[in-house]
Amino acid sequence: MRVLLVEDDPGISSFLSKGLAAEGYGTVAAADVATALSHLTLDSDGFDVVLLDLSLPDGTGEEVLSAIRRRDPATPVIILTARGRVEDKVKGLDMGANDYVTKPFSFEELLARVRAAVRSTGQPAGHELEFGDLRLDLHTKLAWRAGRRIELAPREWALLELFLRNPTQVLSRTLILSHVWDFSFDPGSNVVDVYVGYLRRKINFDGLDPLIQTIRGAGYRLARP
Repeated sequence: MRVLLVEDDPGISSFLSKGLAAEGYGTVAAADVATALSHLTLDSDGFDVVLLDLSLPDGTGEEVLSAIRRRDPATPVIILTARGRVEDKVKGLDMGANDYVTKPFSFEELLARVRAAVRSTGQPAGHELEFGDLRLDLHTKLAWRAGRRIELAPREWALLELFLRNPTQVLSRTLILSHVWDFSFDPGSNVVDVYVGYLRRKINFDGLDPLIQTIRGAGYRLARP
């Protein structure tokens, strides 16, 4: 899942980026309106959720929110701000924000609000993703195959989630890098191949057919045998 984080405070931005990365989210950070709008315009893969500060050095978060809603009424936007007045909350929600979180906030609560916002705007219903005998719980971050529990590291969980949200689709290494890792990773790295290997070993129990296929020259896909 990809997050656009619009926050001008470097400490908060770094803290959230690291925390989201540890949870398996690919995060793109912007410290001002211009950079945020550039990412929204030029990033062809889009974002699953936007975390938006209202006080920015070259304008306001409301400008970014308005631009998002002109382009896309569905992308979840969660406002993160020190403005705690009721009238500020009403204004933000009326402009199209999905949620409004005042600083300081609990990181665990923010994660829960991100999951809730994504679920309510067109992502698969409920808290589980399934493909055949493979099941992933989005709340506990645990997986099962044929009834057997699978323990996953954060990146493995994020990779499996990406496959399960796009079953049968060929996912290129570049697309996987942008969703599961941030853009500081070298696109020439073999980290995708390594983690696909880790994931395969965890979900391919003895006697069960492999589910992740290698498409030579194109990438990987989750497909029935």
